[in-house]
Amino acid sequence: MKFLDQAKIYLRSGDGGNGVVAFRREKYIEFGGPDGGNGGRGGDIVFEAVENLNTLLDFRYTQHFRARKGGNGAGRDCTGAAAPTMLIKVPIGTQIFDDDRETLLADLDKPGMRIVFLRGGDGGHGNAMFKTSTNRAPRRADPGWPGEERWVWLRLKLIADAGLVGLPNAGKSTFLAAASAARPKIADYPFTTLHPQLGVVRLSMTEEFVLADIPGLIEGAHDGAGLGDRFLGHVERCAALIHLIDGAAGHVVDAWRTIRGELGAYGGGLDAKPELIVLNKMDAMTPREIASRKASLVKASGARVMVMSAAGQIGVDEVLRAVFDMVRENRK
Repeated sequence: MKFLDQAKIYLRSGDGGNGVVAFRREKYIEFGGPDGGNGGRGGDIVFEAVENLNTLLDFRYTQHFRARKGGNGAGRDCTGAAAPTMLIKVPIGTQIFDDDRETLLADLDKPGMRIVFLRGGDGGHGNAMFKTSTNRAPRRADPGWPGEERWVWLRLKLIADAGLVGLPNAGKSTFLAAASAARPKIADYPFTTLHPQLGVVRLSMTEEFVLADIPGLIEGAHDGAGLGDRFLGHVERCAALIHLIDGAAGHVVDAWRTIRGELGAYGGGLDAKPELIVLNKMDAMTPREIASRKASLVKASGARVMVMSAAGQIGVDEVLRAVFDMVRENRK
C-alpha cells in the first residue's frame, strides 16, 4: 500500500429542502386552510477516526464530498425527508487544517472520535407555519437554507509511543525489524526508508508500545534538503525519541548535533522530548572505539548513551526496556 499523509479536499454540506404553499381541499370542508409542510434538513459532513486505516491514499482519487439536499415539503403538513449524513472515515491522528494550511480546525487523535464538521442547511418553512388569526390563507413559503462549503487540508500524524530519528543509514529500519514484526525495506544505501513505518514492540503479555521509523534526516532538512523534514510530524505525538547514531561511521558527535539542530529548526517541541541516545553497530567497532565514542557523546550531550547492534541483536532488549520505561513514565 502506498503512503500518503497530506491531501486537499472540497466539502459541502447539503442545502435544506424548500417549504411549499399548499391548501387543504376536501369535500364538505369549506375552509380547509393552509397545510404546506416544511423542507427537510440538509446532510451534515461528519469525520470519524477509525483504526483500520493508516494512510490518506483514498483522498487522492476522491477529492470532492457533497452531502445531499433535504427533501422539499408537501401538502397535508408533510415535512420533507432529512438528508443522510455523509460520513468520512480517516486514520487516527488526522488533523484538519483550513485552506491556509496553518489554522488547525480539528484533531482526530482518538479511536472512534467523531466531529460534525459542516452542518446541513435547515429546511424552509411551508405556508402552514405562517397562518395567524389575521392571515388565514398565507401564500408564503421559504426556500431551504444553503449548506456550508470549504476547502480543507488533511494531514496525518501517526500515533506512536516512541519515534526513531537519525541520519540515513544509522540502522533505524534494521532496529525496527529486530524489535517488532514490521518488515521495512533494508539496504546499504541512504534513504532506503521513503515513508514512515510503524511496528508494535511486545516486551511481555502486558508490556507493549508502538515504535515509529521515519526517513533519515540530513543537515538542511528543514530547508528541504534530502527528503526534507515533513515526516517529523509523525513523531510529534511520541512520548520519547530514540536517537540512533552510526558508531562505525565515526564523527558521532557531529551526527548527534546535526539531528538536534534539525529537530530544533523544525519546532513542534521535538527538541524538548525525552531522548535516548543509542550508539548502533557496535559489532563493527573495536572496544576502544566504542569506549571513546560513547564517552564523546556523553560529554557532548550530558545524557545517557547506550550501545547496541541491531543487525547482530546485541543490546536490543536493553534499549527496548529503557524506551518502555520512558513511555510508561509519560503514560502516568
